[in-house]
Amino acid sequence: MASYLNVLLVTANVGSLFDNLGEIERDWLREFYKTVHRHQPRFIALHCQEVGGKDYELNMDHVEMFFRNILFSEEMKDFDRACVYVDKDFKIKNNFTALGSMYFIHKSLKQIYHYDFKVKEFKAVSGRNIHLGSLDSAATLEKERFSKNFWPDVGFKWSRKGYMRTRWIIHNRGFDLVNVHLFHDASNIVACRTSPSVYSGNREKAFRYIINRLSDNRYTPLPFFMFGDFNFRLDTRSLVQALCSSAEIKTVKKGTNNEEEKMIYKEKDSDHKLVLRIEKKVFEYQHQAAFREENGKAFLKYDKEIDRYNDVVGEEEIQFPPSYPYSEDYSQPTQFMNTRCPAWCDRVLLSHSARHIIHRGEEGESGVIYDTLGSNVCMGDHKPVFMFFGLKTNGH
Repeated sequence: MASYLNVLLVTANVGSLFDNLGEIERDWLREFYKTVHRHQPRFIALHCQEVGGKDYELNMDHVEMFFRNILFSEEMKDFDRACVYVDKDFKIKNNFTALGSMYFIHKSLKQIYHYDFKVKEFKAVSGRNIHLGSLDSAATLEKERFSKNFWPDVGFKWSRKGYMRTRWIIHNRGFDLVNVHLFHDASNIVACRTSPSVYSGNREKAFRYIINRLSDNRYTPLPFFMFGDFNFRLDTRSLVQALCSSAEIKTVKKGTNNEEEKMIYKEKDSDHKLVLRIEKKVFEYQHQAAFREENGKAFLKYDKEIDRYNDVVGEEEIQFPPSYPYSEDYSQPTQFMNTRCPAWCDRVLLSHSARHIIHRGEEGESGVIYDTLGSNVCMGDHKPVFMFFGLKTNGH
Protein backbone atom coordinates (compact mmCIF):
# COMPACT_ATOMS: atom_id res chain seq x y z
CA MET A 1 0.00 0.00 0.00
CA ALA A 2 1.39 3.39 -1.01
CA SER A 3 2.34 5.72 1.83
CA TYR A 4 1.71 9.44 1.82
CA LEU A 5 2.64 12.55 3.78
CA ASN A 6 0.37 15.53 4.50
CA VAL A 7 1.38 18.75 2.73
CA LEU A 8 -0.05 22.26 3.01
CA LEU A 9 0.58 24.81 0.23
CA VAL A 10 -0.53 28.40 0.86
CA THR A 11 -0.34 31.47 -1.37
CA ALA A 12 -0.94 34.94 0.06
CA ASN A 13 -0.63 38.41 -1.39
CA VAL A 14 0.27 40.18 1.86
CA GLY A 15 0.53 43.78 0.63
CA SER A 16 -2.45 44.88 2.75
CA LEU A 17 -0.83 43.58 5.93
CA PHE A 18 1.97 46.09 5.57
CA ASP A 19 -0.15 48.95 4.23
CA ASN A 20 -2.35 48.61 7.36
CA LEU A 21 0.25 47.74 9.96
CA GLY A 22 -1.16 45.91 12.95
CA GLU A 23 -4.80 46.16 11.95
CA ILE A 24 -5.06 42.98 9.88
CA GLU A 25 -1.95 41.01 10.80
CA ARG A 26 -3.19 39.52 14.10
CA ASP A 27 -6.28 37.90 12.56
CA TRP A 28 -4.35 36.88 9.45
CA LEU A 29 -1.84 34.98 11.57
CA ARG A 30 -4.59 33.41 13.67
CA GLU A 31 -6.31 32.07 10.55
CA PHE A 32 -3.02 30.70 9.23
CA TYR A 33 -2.24 28.94 12.51
CA LYS A 34 -5.80 27.58 12.73
CA THR A 35 -5.42 26.02 9.28
CA VAL A 36 -2.10 24.44 10.27
CA HIS A 37 -3.63 23.07 13.47
CA ARG A 38 -6.74 21.76 11.69
CA HIS A 39 -4.90 19.83 8.98
CA GLN A 40 -1.73 18.79 10.82
CA PRO A 41 0.62 18.91 7.79
CA ARG A 42 4.17 17.59 7.97
CA PHE A 43 5.46 20.00 5.33
CA ILE A 44 4.22 23.56 4.77
CA ALA A 45 5.03 25.95 1.92
CA LEU A 46 3.88 29.56 2.33
CA HIS A 47 4.34 31.75 -0.75
CA CYS A 48 3.88 35.50 -0.23
CA GLN A 49 3.69 38.30 -2.77
CA GLU A 50 3.98 42.08 -2.33
CA VAL A 51 5.96 41.82 0.90
CA GLY A 52 6.23 45.34 2.27
CA GLY A 53 3.08 46.53 0.49
CA LYS A 54 2.89 49.59 -1.73
CA ASP A 55 5.17 51.58 0.60
CA TYR A 56 7.77 48.83 0.81
CA GLU A 57 10.61 51.32 1.29
CA LEU A 58 9.02 52.40 4.59
CA ASN A 59 7.70 49.00 5.66
CA MET A 60 10.65 46.71 5.00
CA ASP A 61 11.78 46.66 8.63
CA HIS A 62 8.42 45.20 9.59
CA VAL A 63 8.71 42.57 6.85
CA GLU A 64 11.57 40.84 8.63
CA MET A 65 9.66 40.96 11.92
CA PHE A 66 6.57 39.43 10.28
CA PHE A 67 8.43 36.41 8.92
CA ARG A 68 10.45 35.90 12.12
CA ASN A 69 7.27 36.06 14.20
CA ILE A 70 5.85 33.14 12.23
CA LEU A 71 9.10 31.21 12.27
CA PHE A 72 9.57 31.39 16.04
CA SER A 73 5.91 31.34 17.08
CA GLU A 74 4.58 28.93 19.68
CA GLU A 75 2.13 27.60 17.09
CA MET A 76 4.98 26.47 14.80
CA LYS A 77 7.19 24.97 17.51
CA ASP A 78 6.81 21.40 16.19
CA PHE A 79 8.42 22.44 12.90
CA ASP A 80 12.06 22.18 13.87
CA ARG A 81 13.53 22.99 10.46
CA ALA A 82 12.69 25.82 8.07
CA CYS A 83 13.89 27.66 4.99
CA VAL A 84 12.95 31.32 4.60
CA TYR A 85 13.63 33.46 1.52
CA VAL A 86 12.53 37.11 1.54
CA ASP A 87 13.43 39.40 -1.36
CA LYS A 88 13.60 42.71 0.52
CA ASP A 89 16.47 44.62 -1.08
CA PHE A 90 14.38 47.19 -2.96
CA LYS A 91 17.47 49.29 -3.75
CA ILE A 92 18.43 46.79 -6.46
CA LYS A 93 15.60 47.97 -8.71
CA ASN A 94 16.18 45.59 -11.62
CA ASN A 95 16.18 42.57 -9.32
CA PHE A 96 13.57 43.28 -6.64
CA THR A 97 10.42 41.11 -6.75
CA ALA A 98 8.89 41.62 -3.26
CA LEU A 99 8.40 37.84 -3.02
CA GLY A 100 8.77 35.83 0.17
CA SER A 101 8.74 32.05 0.57
CA MET A 102 8.69 30.05 3.80
CA TYR A 103 9.03 26.29 4.13
CA PHE A 104 8.43 24.41 7.39
CA ILE A 105 9.46 20.84 8.14
CA HIS A 106 7.82 18.93 11.00
CA LYS A 107 10.04 17.21 13.55
CA SER A 108 8.55 13.84 12.56
CA LEU A 109 9.71 14.22 8.95
CA LYS A 110 13.15 12.65 8.61
CA GLN A 111 14.03 12.33 4.92
CA ILE A 112 13.96 15.79 3.32
CA TYR A 113 16.47 17.46 1.04
CA HIS A 114 16.57 20.73 -0.85
CA TYR A 115 18.44 21.44 -4.04
CA ASP A 116 21.56 23.55 -4.37
CA PHE A 117 21.23 25.15 -7.81
CA LYS A 118 24.88 26.22 -7.86
CA VAL A 119 26.52 22.82 -7.30
CA LYS A 120 23.53 20.91 -8.74
CA GLU A 121 23.00 18.47 -5.92
CA PHE A 122 20.51 17.84 -3.11
CA LYS A 123 21.49 18.55 0.49
CA ALA A 124 19.80 17.55 3.74
CA VAL A 125 17.80 20.32 5.40
CA SER A 126 18.92 21.14 8.94
CA GLY A 127 18.12 23.98 11.31
CA ARG A 128 16.43 27.23 10.37
CA ASN A 129 17.84 28.82 7.24
CA ILE A 130 16.93 32.49 6.86
CA HIS A 131 17.82 34.38 3.68
CA LEU A 132 16.95 38.09 3.58
CA GLY A 133 17.96 40.69 1.02
CA SER A 134 18.54 40.34 -2.71
CA LEU A 135 18.85 36.54 -2.33
CA ASP A 136 21.66 36.35 -4.90
CA SER A 137 23.73 34.29 -2.48
CA ALA A 138 20.94 31.82 -1.67
CA ALA A 139 22.14 28.70 -3.49
CA THR A 140 18.96 26.74 -2.76
CA LEU A 141 16.75 29.26 -4.58
CA GLU A 142 16.24 30.37 -8.17
CA LYS A 143 14.75 33.85 -8.50
CA GLU A 144 14.04 36.14 -11.45
CA ARG A 145 12.27 39.41 -12.00
CA PHE A 146 10.47 39.56 -15.34
CA SER A 147 12.21 41.53 -18.06
CA LYS A 148 10.86 44.79 -19.48
CA ASN A 149 10.57 43.19 -22.90
CA PHE A 150 7.46 41.25 -21.95
CA TRP A 151 5.45 44.22 -23.23
CA PRO A 152 7.72 46.20 -25.61
CA ASP A 153 4.91 47.78 -27.62
CA VAL A 154 2.56 48.82 -24.83
CA GLY A 155 3.34 51.67 -22.46
CA PHE A 156 2.79 49.88 -19.16
CA LYS A 157 4.84 50.59 -16.09
CA TRP A 158 7.49 47.95 -15.39
CA SER A 159 6.56 46.39 -12.06
CA ARG A 160 8.20 44.23 -9.39
CA LYS A 161 6.81 40.94 -10.65
CA GLY A 162 8.71 37.68 -10.97
CA TYR A 163 9.07 34.18 -9.63
CA MET A 164 11.06 32.05 -7.17
CA ARG A 165 11.73 28.33 -7.41
CA THR A 166 12.87 25.82 -4.82
CA ARG A 167 13.38 22.09 -5.38
CA TRP A 168 12.77 19.32 -2.85
CA ILE A 169 12.97 15.60 -2.21
CA ILE A 170 10.73 14.20 0.53
CA HIS A 171 10.98 10.45 1.13
CA ASN A 172 12.46 9.93 -2.35
CA ARG A 173 9.77 12.05 -4.06
CA GLY A 174 11.17 15.04 -5.96
CA PHE A 175 9.25 18.18 -6.97
CA ASP A 176 9.59 21.93 -7.58
CA LEU A 177 7.68 24.68 -5.73
CA VAL A 178 7.29 27.97 -7.60
CA ASN A 179 6.19 31.30 -6.08
CA VAL A 180 4.64 33.48 -8.79
CA HIS A 181 3.43 37.04 -9.15
CA LEU A 182 2.16 38.01 -12.61
CA PHE A 183 1.10 41.40 -14.00
CA HIS A 184 -2.20 43.00 -12.99
CA ASP A 185 -4.85 44.80 -15.05
CA ALA A 186 -3.77 48.45 -14.95
CA SER A 187 -7.08 49.79 -16.29
CA ASN A 188 -10.61 48.39 -16.18
CA ILE A 189 -11.42 50.47 -19.27
CA VAL A 190 -8.61 48.87 -21.28
CA ALA A 191 -9.53 45.41 -19.99
CA CYS A 192 -13.04 45.85 -21.45
CA ARG A 193 -11.88 46.66 -24.97
CA THR A 194 -10.96 43.21 -26.20
CA SER A 195 -11.65 39.59 -25.38
CA PRO A 196 -9.20 38.32 -24.24
CA SER A 197 -7.68 41.51 -22.85
CA VAL A 198 -4.23 42.84 -23.68
CA TYR A 199 -3.25 42.25 -20.05
CA SER A 200 -3.90 38.51 -20.29
CA GLY A 201 -1.47 38.46 -23.21
CA ASN A 202 1.22 40.06 -21.04
CA ARG A 203 0.61 37.50 -18.32
CA GLU A 204 0.86 34.67 -20.80
CA LYS A 205 4.35 35.78 -21.90
CA ALA A 206 5.53 35.69 -18.29
CA PHE A 207 3.76 32.42 -17.52
CA ARG A 208 5.24 30.67 -20.56
CA TYR A 209 8.66 32.02 -19.65
CA ILE A 210 8.44 30.33 -16.23
CA ILE A 211 7.27 27.06 -17.80
CA ASN A 212 10.23 27.17 -20.19
CA ARG A 213 12.62 27.77 -17.31
CA LEU A 214 11.16 24.82 -15.41
CA SER A 215 11.56 22.50 -18.36
CA ASP A 216 14.83 23.63 -19.97
CA ASN A 217 17.95 21.47 -19.95
CA ARG A 218 19.75 23.20 -17.07
CA TYR A 219 18.20 20.79 -14.56
CA THR A 220 16.25 17.55 -14.75
CA PRO A 221 12.53 18.46 -15.03
CA LEU A 222 10.42 17.39 -12.04
CA PRO A 223 6.71 17.58 -11.17
CA PHE A 224 5.93 21.11 -10.00
CA PHE A 225 3.41 23.15 -8.02
CA MET A 226 3.04 26.83 -9.01
CA PHE A 227 1.17 28.90 -6.48
CA GLY A 228 0.95 32.63 -6.15
CA ASP A 229 -0.92 35.70 -7.36
CA PHE A 230 -1.38 34.98 -11.06
CA ASN A 231 -3.64 38.02 -11.42
CA PHE A 232 -5.92 35.99 -13.68
CA ARG A 233 -9.05 38.05 -14.35
CA LEU A 234 -12.49 37.24 -15.66
CA ASP A 235 -13.10 37.90 -19.36
CA THR A 236 -14.23 41.43 -18.57
CA ARG A 237 -15.62 42.32 -21.98
CA SER A 238 -17.83 39.20 -22.15
CA LEU A 239 -18.88 39.58 -18.52
CA VAL A 240 -19.92 43.23 -18.90
CA GLN A 241 -21.91 42.40 -22.02
CA ALA A 242 -23.77 39.72 -20.06
CA LEU A 243 -24.35 41.84 -16.94
CA CYS A 244 -25.55 44.82 -18.92
CA SER A 245 -27.33 43.16 -21.85
CA SER A 246 -30.52 45.13 -21.20
CA ALA A 247 -28.88 48.38 -20.07
CA GLU A 248 -28.02 51.52 -21.96
CA ILE A 249 -24.46 52.77 -21.97
CA LYS A 250 -23.08 56.28 -21.65
CA THR A 251 -19.40 56.82 -22.38
CA VAL A 252 -17.54 59.82 -20.97
CA LYS A 253 -14.41 60.82 -22.87
CA LYS A 254 -11.65 63.28 -22.11
CA GLY A 255 -8.53 64.90 -23.51
CA THR A 256 -7.40 65.64 -27.04
CA ASN A 257 -7.18 61.92 -27.75
CA ASN A 258 -10.84 61.52 -26.84
CA GLU A 259 -9.98 58.62 -24.54
CA GLU A 260 -12.69 56.84 -22.60
CA GLU A 261 -12.72 57.93 -18.96
CA LYS A 262 -15.99 56.38 -17.76
CA MET A 263 -18.48 53.79 -18.94
CA ILE A 264 -21.86 54.09 -17.23
CA TYR A 265 -24.57 51.44 -17.66
CA LYS A 266 -28.15 52.23 -16.59
CA GLU A 267 -31.43 50.38 -16.80
CA LYS A 268 -33.54 51.37 -19.78
CA ASP A 269 -36.77 51.70 -17.82
CA SER A 270 -38.13 54.94 -16.41
CA ASP A 271 -36.04 54.74 -13.23
CA HIS A 272 -32.70 54.57 -15.12
CA LYS A 273 -31.07 52.93 -12.12
CA LEU A 274 -27.33 52.50 -12.24
CA VAL A 275 -26.26 48.96 -13.09
CA LEU A 276 -22.50 49.31 -13.52
CA ARG A 277 -19.93 52.09 -13.55
CA ILE A 278 -16.45 51.45 -14.92
CA GLU A 279 -13.43 53.73 -14.69
CA LYS A 280 -9.71 53.03 -14.77
CA LYS A 281 -9.75 51.88 -11.13
CA VAL A 282 -13.49 51.63 -10.52
CA PHE A 283 -15.74 48.63 -11.11
CA GLU A 284 -18.96 49.48 -9.31
CA TYR A 285 -21.54 46.76 -9.90
CA GLN A 286 -24.82 47.31 -8.07
CA HIS A 287 -25.48 43.60 -7.54
CA GLN A 288 -22.05 42.75 -6.15
CA ALA A 289 -23.51 40.10 -3.83
CA ALA A 290 -23.94 37.87 -6.90
CA PHE A 291 -20.20 37.18 -6.79
CA ARG A 292 -20.64 35.58 -3.35
CA GLU A 293 -23.77 33.55 -4.11
CA GLU A 294 -22.90 29.85 -4.38
CA ASN A 295 -19.22 30.91 -4.11
CA GLY A 296 -19.44 32.81 -7.38
CA LYS A 297 -20.16 29.63 -9.34
CA ALA A 298 -22.11 31.50 -12.03
CA PHE A 299 -19.02 33.53 -12.92
CA LEU A 300 -16.58 30.65 -13.35
CA LYS A 301 -17.53 30.44 -17.03
CA TYR A 302 -15.80 33.82 -17.48
CA ASP A 303 -12.67 32.52 -15.75
CA LYS A 304 -11.16 31.64 -19.12
CA GLU A 305 -7.55 32.73 -18.70
CA ILE A 306 -6.51 29.48 -17.04
CA ASP A 307 -7.65 27.58 -20.16
CA ARG A 308 -4.64 28.92 -22.07
CA TYR A 309 -2.39 26.70 -19.97
CA ASN A 310 -4.26 23.40 -20.00
CA ASP A 311 -1.40 21.90 -21.97
CA VAL A 312 1.03 22.32 -19.05
CA VAL A 313 -0.91 22.71 -15.78
CA GLY A 314 -4.07 21.64 -14.04
CA GLU A 315 -6.00 22.80 -10.98
CA GLU A 316 -8.37 21.36 -8.42
CA GLU A 317 -12.01 22.35 -8.80
CA ILE A 318 -12.68 25.87 -7.50
CA GLN A 319 -15.47 25.90 -4.93
CA PHE A 320 -14.68 29.19 -3.19
CA PRO A 321 -15.58 32.81 -4.04
CA PRO A 322 -13.20 35.09 -5.97
CA SER A 323 -10.06 35.76 -3.91
CA TYR A 324 -9.79 39.49 -4.81
CA PRO A 325 -10.50 42.44 -4.23
CA TYR A 326 -11.85 42.37 -0.68
CA SER A 327 -12.50 45.36 1.51
CA GLU A 328 -9.72 46.29 3.91
CA ASP A 329 -12.36 47.54 6.33
CA TYR A 330 -12.18 45.36 9.42
CA SER A 331 -15.99 45.27 9.73
CA GLN A 332 -16.63 44.11 6.13
CA PRO A 333 -14.59 40.92 5.67
CA THR A 334 -16.77 39.47 2.88
CA GLN A 335 -17.40 42.70 0.98
CA PHE A 336 -15.64 43.32 -2.34
CA MET A 337 -14.12 46.72 -3.05
CA ASN A 338 -15.51 48.65 -6.02
CA THR A 339 -12.07 48.92 -7.60
CA ARG A 340 -11.80 45.81 -9.80
CA CYS A 341 -14.08 43.09 -11.03
CA PRO A 342 -13.87 40.22 -8.51
CA ALA A 343 -11.64 37.41 -9.79
CA TRP A 344 -9.79 34.27 -8.80
CA CYS A 345 -6.33 35.86 -8.85
CA ASP A 346 -4.72 33.60 -6.25
CA ARG A 347 -4.35 29.95 -7.25
CA VAL A 348 -2.51 26.69 -6.75
CA LEU A 349 -1.62 25.12 -10.12
CA LEU A 350 0.23 21.88 -10.71
CA SER A 351 1.93 20.14 -13.58
CA HIS A 352 0.19 17.11 -15.05
CA SER A 353 2.99 14.94 -13.67
CA ALA A 354 2.31 16.35 -10.18
CA ARG A 355 -1.25 15.02 -10.32
CA HIS A 356 0.18 11.51 -10.19
CA ILE A 357 1.96 12.11 -6.88
CA ILE A 358 -1.16 13.30 -5.02
CA HIS A 359 -2.98 10.83 -2.78
CA ARG A 360 -6.67 11.10 -3.63
CA GLY A 361 -7.95 9.27 -0.55
CA GLU A 362 -9.98 6.12 -0.31
CA GLU A 363 -13.29 5.71 -2.10
CA GLY A 364 -15.76 8.24 -0.77
CA GLU A 365 -13.03 10.57 0.51
CA SER A 366 -11.97 13.74 -1.25
CA GLY A 367 -8.32 13.56 -0.14
CA VAL A 368 -7.61 17.09 -1.39
CA ILE A 369 -8.85 20.40 0.07
CA TYR A 370 -8.66 23.54 -2.07
CA ASP A 371 -10.03 26.63 -0.34
CA THR A 372 -9.44 30.13 1.03
CA LEU A 373 -8.13 31.17 4.44
CA GLY A 374 -10.23 33.50 6.58
CA SER A 375 -13.38 33.55 4.46
CA ASN A 376 -15.23 35.50 7.18
CA VAL A 377 -12.28 37.47 8.52
CA CYS A 378 -10.60 40.58 7.11
CA MET A 379 -7.38 39.26 5.52
CA GLY A 380 -6.65 42.31 3.36
CA ASP A 381 -7.62 42.77 -0.28
CA HIS A 382 -6.61 39.17 -1.14
CA LYS A 383 -7.92 36.05 0.58
CA PRO A 384 -5.04 33.56 0.89
CA VAL A 385 -5.66 30.31 -0.97
CA PHE A 386 -4.45 26.90 0.18
CA MET A 387 -4.26 23.33 -1.03
CA PHE A 388 -3.96 20.47 1.45
CA PHE A 389 -3.23 16.97 0.22
CA GLY A 390 -1.33 13.75 0.79
CA LEU A 391 1.95 13.53 -1.13
CA LYS A 392 2.65 9.99 -2.28
CA THR A 393 6.05 8.95 -1.04
CA ASN A 394 8.43 6.20 -2.11
CA GLY A 395 8.83 4.53 1.26
CA HIS A 396 10.20 5.70 4.60
